[in-house]
Amino acid sequence: MKNILVPMGTSPSAINTLQYAVAFAKEMGAQVYIMDVFTLASTAGALSNVTEKVAATGREQIKEYIASIDTLGQELKIASYNGDIVDGLNQINKELGIDLIILSPKSNDVNEEYYLGSTSGRIVKLTNIPALIVPKDYTYEPVKSILVAFKSGILKRGRILNPLVEVVNTFKAEVGLLLVKTPGYTDEDLQINTSLLDLSKNLTITENQTTYHGVLEHFQQYQPDMLCVFRRKRGFFKKLWEKSTILKSEFFAPVPVLVLSVKKY
Repeated sequence: MKNILVPMGTSPSAINTLQYAVAFAKEMGAQVYIMDVFTLASTAGALSNVTEKVAATGREQIKEYIASIDTLGQELKIASYNGDIVDGLNQINKELGIDLIILSPKSNDVNEEYYLGSTSGRIVKLTNIPALIVPKDYTYEPVKSILVAFKSGILKRGRILNPLVEVVNTFKAEVGLLLVKTPGYTDEDLQINTSLLDLSKNLTITENQTTYHGVLEHFQQYQPDMLCVFRRKRGFFKKLWEKSTILKSEFFAPVPVLVLSVKKY
């Protein structure tokens, strides 16, 4: 894992998320890029240097954020983008090669009832980059145990698991698998990818209405430091494809959630 990107918004938890990202990146040996996004429409008669001035203001704000945390001796780099945050993430990924996005679970423009707000929801939904969602005010601690929850063990590409493998190898974490048989499951869904099986210490198979209900039932049994799920249209975050937000009643985790892409990235 070489490059980690942290989108900085105006959420009160943004600085805490950045502090977590710095500590996590240090363990992983990765470079942290802090993303500053602004929207400035070009209009006739606008000064040619307006964009540069706005970008400079954003960079100064980011530098204040950096000054307020413990960088643990690491150099943090700033990536600015004028436009939509998803377009920016994809563009920066194209230029730098982003291995992981670390973000807060919700932005400050939605009510507390939401786990993923419109901004964080769109990032998870519309980018094809692995993401780590860090709970608000969560204090960094080494990852000792990971619960991987899924409704289908089919993975078309083994490299989908690369971020998970790197976390496991770095922290020497134990992995537990939770296969949730939901209504309409097929025998094919029960065929678990061998690379995933090789990572795990144990496997639990349960029957529940949704994958989330399966996690709720078995979370205390595993007591993981991290939850790992897959980004699928009919999977864990299927509600995202309907409205780009997730209510806490639909999903909530008190630990960081690693979201892996099932597509090529």
